[in-house]
Amino acid sequence: MNPPTRTLSWLLIAAICAFSGNAAAQSSAAAAGVPLELAQDRAARIRELHYDLHLDVPARKADRVTGEIVIRFRLSDASRQLVLDYAADPTDILAVNDVPPVMKNGHVVLPASALKQGIDTVRIRFRAGNASLNRNDDFLYTLFVPARASLAIPVFDQPNLKARWTLTLTVPHDWQAVANGPERSRRADPAAPAEAPRDIIEFAETARLPTYLFGFAAGKWQIETAARMVGEGPNARQMSFRMLHRETDTVKVARNRDSIFDLVARSVTYMERYTGIVYPFAKYDFVAVPSFQFGGMEHAGAVLYNASSLFLEESATQNQKLNRASLIAHESAHMWFGDLVTMRWFDDVWLKEVMAKFIAAKIVQPSFPEVNHRLRFLLEHYDAAYEVDRTAGTHPIRQQLANLNEAAQLYGAIIYEKAPVVMAQLEQLVGEEPFRDGMRAYLRTHAYGNASFADMIVALDPFTPEDLRTWSRMWVEESGRPEIRVARNPGSSIEFRQRDPAGRNRIWNQPTSVALIYPDTVRFVPLHLDARIATMAQPAQPPLAIVPNGDGRAYGLFLLDDRSRAWLLSNVQTLHDAVLRGAVWLDLWDALLEGRIAAPEFADVALRALAHEPDEQLTALILGDFGEVYWRYLSETQRVSIAPHAEQILRDQLAAAPTSSRKAAYFAALRSVTLTDAGLARLRSVWQKADSVPGLRLGEDDYTALASSLVLRGATDPENILNVQAARITNPDRRARFEFVRPALSRDAHVRDAWFNALRKRENRAREAWVAEGLADLNHPLRADSALHYIRPALDMLAEVRATGDIFFPKRWLDATLSGHSSPAAAAIVREFLAAHPDYPVRLRQIVLQSADPLFRAARRR
Repeated sequence: MNPPTRTLSWLLIAAICAFSGNAAAQSSAAAAGVPLELAQDRAARIRELHYDLHLDVPARKADRVTGEIVIRFRLSDASRQLVLDYAADPTDILAVNDVPPVMKNGHVVLPASALKQGIDTVRIRFRAGNASLNRNDDFLYTLFVPARASLAIPVFDQPNLKARWTLTLTVPHDWQAVANGPERSRRADPAAPAEAPRDIIEFAETARLPTYLFGFAAGKWQIETAARMVGEGPNARQMSFRMLHRETDTVKVARNRDSIFDLVARSVTYMERYTGIVYPFAKYDFVAVPSFQFGGMEHAGAVLYNASSLFLEESATQNQKLNRASLIAHESAHMWFGDLVTMRWFDDVWLKEVMAKFIAAKIVQPSFPEVNHRLRFLLEHYDAAYEVDRTAGTHPIRQQLANLNEAAQLYGAIIYEKAPVVMAQLEQLVGEEPFRDGMRAYLRTHAYGNASFADMIVALDPFTPEDLRTWSRMWVEESGRPEIRVARNPGSSIEFRQRDPAGRNRIWNQPTSVALIYPDTVRFVPLHLDARIATMAQPAQPPLAIVPNGDGRAYGLFLLDDRSRAWLLSNVQTLHDAVLRGAVWLDLWDALLEGRIAAPEFADVALRALAHEPDEQLTALILGDFGEVYWRYLSETQRVSIAPHAEQILRDQLAAAPTSSRKAAYFAALRSVTLTDAGLARLRSVWQKADSVPGLRLGEDDYTALASSLVLRGATDPENILNVQAARITNPDRRARFEFVRPALSRDAHVRDAWFNALRKRENRAREAWVAEGLADLNHPLRADSALHYIRPALDMLAEVRATGDIFFPKRWLDATLSGHSSPAAAAIVREFLAAHPDYPVRLRQIVLQSADPLFRAARRR
C-alpha cells in the first residue's frame, strides 16, 4: 500500500536561491556527486527511511525502463532544503509529487517549503537511467556499487542511509526475476496486450539496506533449487537456495550444481559459527551472470556471481576450484560484514572487503583438506599486493574520500590483498579467539546499522592489552612496504636492515621467522623487525642460505644476500617445506624485478623446478612467473631461442601430471607459450579434435582459447579457424562474446583499428569483460609493434572509462592495453602522457603507474 502524498505548489521554486542552512551543507548541496558534507547532513536529518519502488521493464532493450518511487522518511529538520541524487539525464525525472521537478547537478532539489518536519513522503515518476541497469537483449541486472544507484533511480545514494525496500517489477511473462526480498506474489498485468503478456511481481520488504546493496535481476533465466542443512546445534535447519543462470550446457550444469550449493551452505554454516549470528536475511538466492564485471557482488539475499567462475570446465585446475570456493565464501561472508553491518562512508570500504577475504580463507579450508592453506594465503594475497605496493602508484589501505563519485577508485589489490595480510597480523597480535570475540561484539553492536574502522578497534580493545591504534596507523593509514636487506657479518651476527623505500624513515613493526638452511635441515628462528637494524647471532655453522621471511608471514621487499640468492637459484626445488618454497619464489621474483637476476636465468630455474615441484599451487605460481618472464622480460631473440626447450618441458610435464587438474595447468601454459611450427601443429590438431590430451577433457572455452592462440600466432587460415569456432559455440552468451572480440584477432590492421576506435563510444564498452579480453588480444606481445599506436588513445580515454565504467574497469582497461608491451617506445608513450598531464587526478595517476610498472621495468632491461 502506498501512503498518501501531498500536492504541493512548486511555482515558487524558481527562486532556488532560497537554499538555506549552514555554508558547508549549502555548497555541498549544489555540488555534483555526493560530497561528504552533504552525506553527513542528510544522515543527521533523516531516519526511518523506506523506498517503495515500481519499475516497468520492457522486453526490448531499446525501450526505456519507467518507474515510480515513493520515499518515506522521518525528517528532523525541515528548515533547509533536502536533495536526492539522480545522476542520469535530468529530463528523465518526470514529476516530483505530481509537479515539475527542480534539478541541479545530478540532484532532485526539495526546498524547505516542500518539506514537513516528522514523517514526510515524496513520490517521483521517472525514466530509469541505463548506465547501472546492465541491460542485454533478454536479461538485465542492477549493479549499484559504490554510488551508482542514482544513475538509475532517484535515491539518497550513500551507505549510511540504510532503508527498507519494497520492489514491484512488471516484466514480460516468460521472464524470471529475483531481488533482495522473497517473491511475495506474481500476477498477470491486466493492462498488457494479449500478444505480449506481462506479469507484475511483488517482492517482500527487505531488512535495512543501503542503496549499493539493493539489487535485482530479471530476464530469461533458468532456475536451479536445492535444500541443504545449515547451522549447528539449536540453529541447525534445512535452508532453501535458488540459483538463476543462462547456461545451456546441461551437462556442465549437472556437473557443477551440487558443488556450488554445497559451498554456499558450508559458507553460511561457518559464518553462523564464527559470528554467533544466524543468517540475517530472509533468503539466499544467487545469479550466475554471463561475463559479469566482477567475480561476485554481495546484494543481500540476491548475490551476483560471474557465471564462468561457478560453472567450471571438466578441465578446471585446482586453483580454479579453490577460487570458486573462495569467491562463494567471500560473498557469503559479506552477508554479515558489509550487509548486516555496513561502513558509514566509503573510506572504510576496505573494511568489509578485508573481513570477507580474511574469513573466506578460513571457510574454504574444510572443503579442501588436501591443500596447504597457509601456502594458499601466501600466494593468493602477498603476490597480488606486492604488484601494487612495489609501484610508484601505491596507496594506503584506508584512503580519504571527499565525494562518493570517486569511491570506485578506492578499490584494488591493496584493499583486497594487502588488507587480509594486515588483518592476519592483527589476529596474530590479538589472538585468534579474542579476535573472533571482538568481531562478534562489533557485529552485535552495529547489526543492521553502520560502523567504521574506529568502531571495530573499540570492539577489539577489551580483548587485548595491545595498542591497536598505533599499530593501525602504520599498517592501515600508511602506504608502501618495507625493504629488508640481509647482511652477513662473518663470526658475529646476521643483520636485517630495514629501509623505507619512500625515504620517510618509517619502521614497519612485524614479527618474522628467519629460515636458516643447512645441507640436511632448516632452522626457523623467530625475529622481531621493529628497528632500523634487527640482529641475530651468527650460528656456529654458517647456513647455506638465509630466508628472512621463512614462514611466509612477514610483508615486504626481502633482499637476499648474494650467497643465499645463488644457492636458492640452484636449489629452491630441494626445500621440503612448501611455504618456505613459496616465500623463496616471491623473493626470487622480486630479485628479478629489481635487476638482481637475469631473465634467462630465472626462466631456466623455473623450467628446471617444475619437474620437482610436488605442490600444485606452487606449480601454478611457477608457470605464471615463467609466462610473465617469457613474454615480458625476455627479448624476442631469447624467447625464440628458449621456445623449443620450454615447449618440450611443458609437454613432458603435461604427460607426467598425475591429475587432470595439473594437466589443465600445464596445457594452458603450453598453449600460452608455444611458438615453434611443430608445437603449433600439435595444438592445431587438438583444436581440430583430430588429437586429444590424454587424461584431460577439454570444454568449449578451451577450444575457443586454442582458436584464438592459433590466429594470434599467424595461422595461414585465420578466418576459417574463427568461422569454425564460432559455429561450435552453442551458448548464445558465449557466442555473442566471441563475435564481439573477434575483430581484435583479425590479421587486417584496419579491422583491428576499427574495433578499437568503436570503443570511444560508451555503449561499445558496456560489456567490460569482453572489452578487456579484446584489448589483450589487440596488444598481444606478438603484435606489440603494430599495437603501439593504441597506447596513447587508451590513456586519453582513461578518465572517461573511469567516469562511465564500473569499479574495476579503469585498471582492467589499462592492464589489458599494456599487457603485451615491454619496449622502451611503449614506456616512453606512457611517460610522455604523464608529463603532459601534471594535474591528472591523483587516483587515476596511481592506476597508470600501477599498470605501467611492469612495462617500465621491462623497458629498462631493454
